[in-house]
Formats: sequence, structure tokens, C-alpha cells
Amino acid sequence: MLTKASLALLDALSAGREATPDELATETEYSQDHIYDILDELLEDSLLTEARGSKNRRLVRVTDHPVVEAYRDLRSKLGHVDWTEILSPATLRVCWYLDEPRRVTEIADRLDITRQGVHNALSPLKHRAMLSPSGPEYALTDDLSPLLTFAREAVTHEHRSRARKLAPSATVEWCDPKRALVRVQTSEDTTALESAADWRVTGLARFQEYGLQFFLAGEPAFWYAPDEDLTPSEVVCHTLVLDSGSRRVSYSMLLIEKLDIDQETLIETATWYDLETAVAAMYRPLHGDFEVSEDLPIFLPSESEFSALKEQYGVS
Repeated sequence: MLTKASLALLDALSAGREATPDELATETEYSQDHIYDILDELLEDSLLTEARGSKNRRLVRVTDHPVVEAYRDLRSKLGHVDWTEILSPATLRVCWYLDEPRRVTEIADRLDITRQGVHNALSPLKHRAMLSPSGPEYALTDDLSPLLTFAREAVTHEHRSRARKLAPSATVEWCDPKRALVRVQTSEDTTALESAADWRVTGLARFQEYGLQFFLAGEPAFWYAPDEDLTPSEVVCHTLVLDSGSRRVSYSMLLIEKLDIDQETLIETATWYDLETAVAAMYRPLHGDFEVSEDLPIFLPSESEFSALKEQYGVS
């Protein structure tokens, strides 16, 4: 995650200028050794590019990376705020959840930190009236949408960089500050993630663990969520995030039926993926209601289609 020192360098370079490490050390008041470490990280992550100036001096400048562009937009629209002072890695992670009013306990549970940790991360925003309190819930004020965009770009970039160090073809399909769902394009990258700690196969490729074997076109998807169990509810949601077409919906319903996944539990999980209405619709035929409706968010199988699928895979 971007640190205060990283932001200080982006801040100094955001206007598009070139600068030497020595100039940046003087402007930011960080030591030269620390500046060189941060520059190397930003160069590796493609947020900066470098060239050689006169006397072979090292010159760096920002790229048009989405993180850089989001930070430029934030500074352009809210330039009166000293973001390098406000935005710690913890604050950026908490900002991810402030797109709608949320309780501190809810954020703490998702981030697996204490409530005090959330309050500490929110403190710089509270002191500058950047939050809209609604009872016990908090959200960013309406004019701070650029901050939410920047926080989400920074978090997504962190996951993308982590995945691509192991699997260069990886793309992030969904993430939050602690978790990421990625696709890969090559068998070599599949092998790399299969053998890596903290990465697990998910989506349709995971169904075989539950006795349901389907043809998989292409490479499997992978889930990054250290120290967390990969539950059947998560697998259903990952399947739908990756492909919500009628075939994947039918397969997901088959898994729900086979494992008797509790509706309330699955909908609670689906909320984080914006799939709660889709999941609720999937339970209608599972409860015997196969009536077709134009307002459904997904395409559901007919009663005969689903019965045939259950018979084919031995699901009673």
C-alpha cells in the first residue's frame, strides 16, 4: 500500500516535472536512503519512470498509471488539503468502505482489525469534517468522491502488483482491501498460484471439491484472502462475479442445492459483491417458484432444465 513517503513523492512530481532523488529528498525532508527505497518501489510498480540527464543524473517523473491519474484528480479537485498528511495506508483501506454509510464494527470485521483501529484511521477525516455521520454510521461526504476513487485504485493496484509478481498475466476481477479475485491467462501462471501460499482456486474450478465436475474453458480463477476459509458461499459469489450467464447461474444453483447453502448466509456474503438481488432471485426456483419475471437481475433456468441438470449430476 502507498505510504506517506510514497504520496509525498507523487505529490512533488504530480505536475509532470522531472526531478532528481537529491531534489526530492530536499523537498520532502526524507533521508536520501529512504527516498531511493521508495523510488525503487514506485518504479517497480510503474508509477514512475526514469531517465538520465546531464552528467548521467538520475531523473524521475510520474507515469499515466491509474493510481497516479486518480491522485492527480484528487489534488486537482481538492488541492487545499494536505493529503500526504491525512492518508496513511490504514486510512486508505478504511476509505474503501465509505461509499455508503457503514458502522465501525462492520468495517473492523471486514478488515480484521479492532474498532479502535478503524477510529484511528478515520480520525484525520473526522477532524476535517470529511465524513457524513448518520447515527452510528460513517460515509465520505458527497464532494469527496475523488478520494474514494483514489483509495480504490490504490487498493486494486496493491493486489494487482502482488498477483503479477507470481503470475504476470493476472487481472483483478474483484477486490477489497484484504481480498482479491483474479484471473490468469497461462498454464504457467496457474501453476505458480496453485503452489503459492495464500492463493486458492475458486469459481467453477472449485466445484469439483464438492463432487460437481464441469468443463472449464481456460484457466481457473484464484482467491487471495490470507487466514480466511474459502466457504461455499464465497465460491458461489466468485462464480457469478466471473460470469453471470445462464449456465453459471444454473451451476451455482446446483451447488446451493447440493450443499443446502443457507439463504441468509449466502445473501450476507453476496452483499459485499453487489449480488444480493441476484442471489435472492436464485432461491426462488430453489423454493419451487419458477415463474418468469422481466425484472429479474439474472436469467434463471426453467423447471424442466433445472430438473434435468440435477438428474445429470445426481443432485437430489
